[in-house]
Amino acid sequence: MSEPLAPLTEALLDAARRAGADAADAIAVDGTSLSIGVRAGALEQAERSEGVEIGLRVMVGRRQACVSASDTRAETLRDMAERAVAMARLAPEDPTVGLADPAQLSALRDGRALDMSDAGADPDPAALEDAARRAEAAALAIKGVAQVQSASAGFSRTRIHLAATNGFSGGYERSDHGLGCVAITGEGLGMERDYFGDGRNHAADLMTPEEVGRIAGERTVARAGARKPKTGAYPVIYDERISSGVIGHLLAATNGSAIVRGASWARDLLGEQVLPRGLSLIEDPHRPRTSGSKPFDAEGLPTARRAIVEDGVLTGWTLDLATARKLGMTSTANASRGTSSPPSPSVGNVALTQGETDLAGLMAEMGTGLLITSMIGSSINPTTGDYSRGASGFWVENGQIAYPVNECTVAGNLRDMLRTIRPANDARAHLSRVVPSLLVEGLTLAGA
Repeated sequence: MSEPLAPLTEALLDAARRAGADAADAIAVDGTSLSIGVRAGALEQAERSEGVEIGLRVMVGRRQACVSASDTRAETLRDMAERAVAMARLAPEDPTVGLADPAQLSALRDGRALDMSDAGADPDPAALEDAARRAEAAALAIKGVAQVQSASAGFSRTRIHLAATNGFSGGYERSDHGLGCVAITGEGLGMERDYFGDGRNHAADLMTPEEVGRIAGERTVARAGARKPKTGAYPVIYDERISSGVIGHLLAATNGSAIVRGASWARDLLGEQVLPRGLSLIEDPHRPRTSGSKPFDAEGLPTARRAIVEDGVLTGWTLDLATARKLGMTSTANASRGTSSPPSPSVGNVALTQGETDLAGLMAEMGTGLLITSMIGSSINPTTGDYSRGASGFWVENGQIAYPVNECTVAGNLRDMLRTIRPANDARAHLSRVVPSLLVEGLTLAGA
């Protein structure tokens, strides 16, 4: 990753101007990644990728088009610009198309304050293989683990630079270290599996391979002998490892793109209660050492902390410039984009207010019901909020885990579910989505 990205994006903008664009923005992404997997003590998979991807969006009046490439030669930049302008002239007119006003642009043009890039040397394949082997060995050391399906370690480093004809030019770098392990217990139709993984921007923050493997093994053994739970209406706890998915449904429903299309069960809930009183959902794009952090958004606007939900009340949509213009609102600086498409709104780091008890306390409060630790499949109506998903986890009686369960379905309506949630205090603070275990009342459970 040695190619300077700022001159590359400026060259794209120059090519767009020469081709006849009225305005343009360009993005360049320089990345390298390495992934190592082991199985049964032997190297099973090794992958490495590196390269530069570039994207150009041009505007001709109120028409736009996007093109992308992985070739950075001058003739490619020229061809990209000419093709994009030709496409834009044939595109339908959209009055919401356009760059940010220069007065709106972020004064922060790099990500140094966010500390997302590990200054240490990139790990070599041998080090990653050793970490994966150690995780596998730790999982196999847990009594009851029959085999390890996979143990892997990976690393990536990415540089991003964005520039536009309105005068914006800025970029940042992020590194990601990861470890994961999937273990299996039992045999034949009685097999059960579970997993654990950890990912951090800095290697120094990463859990040890022994910890990752041990937790994966312990989780797996706890699932031995799983069976279907009872059918009926019961309270449900979403374990911290999957609870962010529940909040993710709210984030999807309050995304400006869904609101503009009218395809959201939350479209009439602005200013209304969507969570219990006392709970807030806060977006903070400036949390250090967090992969969802951004110094500016994909349109060069300054990112800032904001309350999506405050004291249970929905305060606003997640917007980029185009969706904000369509709704007659102001962008929340949530534009995100790849190299081949225009910006669209997306949420980064969010945190839900935590409760006062741990998971054990939440189970005691629930009494009898289902603790979900894994979900499969999805049948969610984005317009009505009707919800149905496959689940597995543990049956809880009198506040204590009674036995592991699988092959069941939970169903409800997201509006009702979210208004009843009660959080624990077990969220992991380093994750991009900091959401604790959640107790939800009144779901329909289909099991035995």
